[in-house]
Amino acid sequence: MVTLNHYLIVSGMLFAIGLTGVIARRSILVIYMCLELMLSAANLTLVAFSRFHLVDGLPDYNAQALVFFTITVAAAEVAVGLAIIVALFRAKHSVDVEAAGKLKG
Repeated sequence: MVTLNHYLIVSGMLFAIGLTGVIARRSILVIYMCLELMLSAANLTLVAFSRFHLVDGLPDYNAQALVFFTITVAAAEVAVGLAIIVALFRAKHSVDVEAAGKLKG
């Protein structure tokens, strides 16, 4: 039987992989994907807690409804983030993090 601890372990590992990618990588695209992975790990945790929190013997689905809103915000974030990355690539011909730091000149 799958318990809450199983979900939390998977979520923690996903978050750790995402955090490692954000810290270790230099490509903005990879960093962006790792940030999305961290957001998905947070959503998994929210759904797991919602599923295992029982109210009158039934799961409490309020947090799962909140996940739909976070997914909607993530979709808008993807559209804006990718537009910024494309603009950076057109300006600097690179998606390296150091190229983003040199936008002043």
